[in-house]
Amino acid sequence: MYQVDLSPDPKEAAAIEARRNQEKERQSRFFNVRTRVMGVDVKALNSQVEERKLREATDQSKEAAYGTYQEQYDLVAQMLEKEQAERTRRLAKKVQEFREQKQQLKNRREFDLWDPGRLWMEFPAHLSHSDPPCGPASLQYFAGEDLERATCLKMQQEQFSYSLERQLQEQQQVKAEEKCADMLNDQLRLAVDMQAAQLAKLEESCRMAMMSAMANANKAQAAELAEQQRCEQQREQEANLMEIQNQITSDLLTENPQVAQHPVAPHRVLPYYWRGMTPEQRAAIRKVQEVQRHEKEAQRQADKALDAEWEGQALHLAQAAMELEEQERELCAEFRRGLGSFNQQLAKEQKAQ
Repeated sequence: MYQVDLSPDPKEAAAIEARRNQEKERQSRFFNVRTRVMGVDVKALNSQVEERKLREATDQSKEAAYGTYQEQYDLVAQMLEKEQAERTRRLAKKVQEFREQKQQLKNRREFDLWDPGRLWMEFPAHLSHSDPPCGPASLQYFAGEDLERATCLKMQQEQFSYSLERQLQEQQQVKAEEKCADMLNDQLRLAVDMQAAQLAKLEESCRMAMMSAMANANKAQAAELAEQQRCEQQREQEANLMEIQNQITSDLLTENPQVAQHPVAPHRVLPYYWRGMTPEQRAAIRKVQEVQRHEKEAQRQADKALDAEWEGQALHLAQAAMELEEQERELCAEFRRGLGSFNQQLAKEQKAQ
């Protein structure tokens, strides 16, 4: 939906490039007919085993570093959790102590509204003529008369001063609690910041250790790759020199006819070494061809004589067949004549009878 051009990850690009180089090296090793080994390549297997051991060692070192840092992080997190739980416990304890000391039930302003003993003190025994249960009919209390005004005023002033003092104390307590909460929040924030700084420092050290291990592994891999390339170039150069020497000293470029002779079957030749027939071989072939020509000519004459004999026999057979046909015609004519005379004789005898 949204096309965002993100820069590729350098680590991922380096890993992809390393895999491509390994694949190219593997293809060059497989498809090179000079260094290709039919069967098991022991050197390649040993190099793969060494690479796997190096990779496993690197992974183990990384996992060990990760485990150490994880243990440190877990320990720091446990310390922070314990400190936070202890701070919460102390704050709850202080709040409970303040409630038990300063917020008792009997010291509240609205305690007289829901005092469970209020009904017992609402109608006390008669103590004076100014008792409220005594109405105008008792002739002890008259409208407009207030004999205890001074006492009521004094009590109201005392209650007002007490309420004011209680409000001041509550405000001071609230301010002290807010100040204490702010101080605790500042301490908590400072501890969290210090812990975050420590975690950042640990993460940076872990990252530096990982980068160092990765750099060492890359250096080792680069050195190994350079050594393999050097060995490959040296082997290729030696193979080229050997091939040139073999081409110069071998019988491939010479005209030696013995090179083309098959080592197992002497009557056969090697096509990639054969340089043509020798004069003796050509003379022998011409001699054999001449003998074959004479034999073929004699065979042709024999076949011709046989054909002439077969033609004479066929002519004699045709003449014999013609003579037989002539004899058969004569016999048939004689038989017809005898049969006609016999029939006439029978007709005469029947007519005479």
